Amino acid sequence: MKRLKSGLATGGLLALALAISPAIPAGAASAASGDKGPAPESQSLKTVEQSKAASSAKALGLASGEQLTVKSVITDPNGATHVRYERTVDGLRVVGGDLVSHRDASGAVESVTWNIRKSVTPATMTPKISKSTAQQAGLAAATANNEKSTAGELVVYQGAKAPTLAYEVVTEGIKADQTPTRLHTIVDAVTGKTLTSWDDIKEGTGNGIFVGTVSLATSGSSGSYTMRDTHGNYATDLNQATSGTGTTFTDADDVWGNGSQSSRQSAAVDAHYGAGKTYDYYNTQLGRAGIWNNGTGARSRVHYGQNYVNAFWDGTQMTYGDGAGNAAPLVELDVAGHEMSHGVTENTAGLAYSGDAGGLNESTSDIFGTAVEWYTNNPSDVPDYLIGEEINLNGNGTPLRYMDKPSKDGSSKDCWSSSLGGLDPHYSSGPLNHWYYLASEGSGAKTINGVSYNSPTCNASTVTGIGHLKVEKIWYRTLSTYLTSSSNYAAARTGVIKAAKDLYGAGSAECTAVDKAMAAISAPASTETCGGTTPPPTGGSLTNGGFEAGQTGWTGTSGPITNNTGRPAHSGSWKLWLGGNGTTASESESQTFAVPSTATSPTLTYWVRIDTAETTTSSAYDKATVSLNGTTVKSYSNLSTPKASYFQVSVDLTAYKGTNVTLKFAATEDSSLQTSFVFDDAATNF
Repeated sequence: MKRLKSGLATGGLLALALAISPAIPAGAASAASGDKGPAPESQSLKTVEQSKAASSAKALGLASGEQLTVKSVITDPNGATHVRYERTVDGLRVVGGDLVSHRDASGAVESVTWNIRKSVTPATMTPKISKSTAQQAGLAAATANNEKSTAGELVVYQGAKAPTLAYEVVTEGIKADQTPTRLHTIVDAVTGKTLTSWDDIKEGTGNGIFVGTVSLATSGSSGSYTMRDTHGNYATDLNQATSGTGTTFTDADDVWGNGSQSSRQSAAVDAHYGAGKTYDYYNTQLGRAGIWNNGTGARSRVHYGQNYVNAFWDGTQMTYGDGAGNAAPLVELDVAGHEMSHGVTENTAGLAYSGDAGGLNESTSDIFGTAVEWYTNNPSDVPDYLIGEEINLNGNGTPLRYMDKPSKDGSSKDCWSSSLGGLDPHYSSGPLNHWYYLASEGSGAKTINGVSYNSPTCNASTVTGIGHLKVEKIWYRTLSTYLTSSSNYAAARTGVIKAAKDLYGAGSAECTAVDKAMAAISAPASTETCGGTTPPPTGGSLTNGGFEAGQTGWTGTSGPITNNTGRPAHSGSWKLWLGGNGTTASESESQTFAVPSTATSPTLTYWVRIDTAETTTSSAYDKATVSLNGTTVKSYSNLSTPKASYFQVSVDLTAYKGTNVTLKFAATEDSSLQTSFVFDDAATNF
């Protein structure tokens, strides 16, 4: 992955930030500030599922004393659900006890993805060593300076050969290079043996290469701007401290930085730009509203420590050092994409940072860091499949990692083997990185964007690629729906096949390609197969295109499908009302349908009505899009006409014949002055 040539590049920095609409005057009418009103109160899917946890545990055949806590719920367009749970047994948290229950639209359990094993009851629930003894073992496992043991919790650990009573000790400190550490150590509560350990702090590497002149999303008004975008991504200055939240960057004229480290804003520009592009990639390409999937952004702290040559994600925020001599901030785009993707992993499968799972975790960040680079397509950084080739940490101009042939770095592996789990996760990530390249671009020699690649296979097969975006969607579905915290490469292969069938159909070329790429890295064979030559469904109209049945058939934000009388429906009383909040918000609804291969002139039609309280005639502050399979086909904003009356739109579906299509209506609003995008009577015509 190429590091971007940045906001600190010569020739001056930046950017124009987006102008933000003026603050609402005192006493302004509520209509201007958001006349949709509060969405009707309703229990979230998580809350509903949690209320049924006891009966769900019984239905899953869990032992007496086991309890379930809902972590996430995914609802598919066909009504099927995937509920991810954490477990306790007799009140003790089970480390590695997570599971995913897969249900059909009627609520019947079709299958369960267990993490390691179903049983979590250890041979004994009585510890023979004290918590203080376990904490000393945690200190012994740490390598940082100024360590202090901050927690010692009795748990059940699933990672041993059998469920084991253990202590999980968390030891915090600062390493010699100023990187903070939060080391988890699992200590057998009977024998005192240290079973495993991992660090919460996920480190990036780099050497200060930057993004060039870019547009930057900020907030505020004339004379007082803040480096914060509409999703809540924002940048702060640590001023060489190693703790605290830092001071939020502000500016009078909304032109930030000067192209060099002499302005403390310059590093913040790169960091903030990377955070925004990472959010946008997940939101527009994968349908995930940020790291936590709740529409909120993350803080980026810059100017960390003295001469700190690193960057890291700590579970809540990104932190960047200024590099050697405090002169080369590590604020590259791919660092943000990679490290913030660790946050996505934490909030989906929760892959542990050890064994095969550690390699899958690290590769997931390489994959999505690369994906952010492809999505951004910054002219100063042509996308590629190399990791860190411009930062020259090796001292000889070579990349840190190669996705086409990972072993070229001298440490990573091209192929899976049973000994892979004993490696550092940065090296055991090699086979999955290799899979991503093979599935995206295929095997053999080729030149892409001026970079020469030559990707062999581990089984002498030939692989044909299907394009990186399809592979990314399949891997994200695998991560969010089919993997658990201790998943290995065998589970990854099974998950990839299931995910590809979910997205593209049994027997699809996409499923065949990603499974063949898994075989090409020697991933263990799976009992799951792509099936025969069953094509995607032969065709089906949109479900509930008039929204009169409420949420039925649609997946997305709670509230926008409504019979609220604040805006008229085109017909009936229900409609999809996006926007209308008058505050920073992102909303969307989506549904997947099939376009028959026999259709002669297939189209999608819908009606849309737009009104706004914005007064500008030149700036698009509030926006809406209609997309098919992640590609925007129609765009609207507060500038769109006509206003306050419905008009019909038709979209040609000929290019989608014989495939499944995901339709998504989405909208974003800035911090004030509402714009309403009301959609109704959507229909497919085959």
